[in-house]
Amino acid sequence: MSERDYKAEYENYHKKPEQRKRNDKRKQARRNMVKKHGKLAIKGKDIDHKDRNPHNNAYSNLRISSVKSNRSRNG
Repeated sequence: MSERDYKAEYENYHKKPEQRKRNDKRKQARRNMVKKHGKLAIKGKDIDHKDRNPHNNAYSNLRISSVKSNRSRNG
């Protein structure tokens, strides 16, 4: 098995403007949930978008979920 080329991944995917915007929205969702529930409530958890759209940061679309359940659902 070959090693991952992180630099190439960044250049080909993570650097693109649409992916940067999606990531910014995910970060904003987490900040909003910290503001509402506090840091301890979400420590070690993921913020899940129910409709899987990171641009929809409506409170009704966000939920706190375990890392395992969120990442298995989205994988």
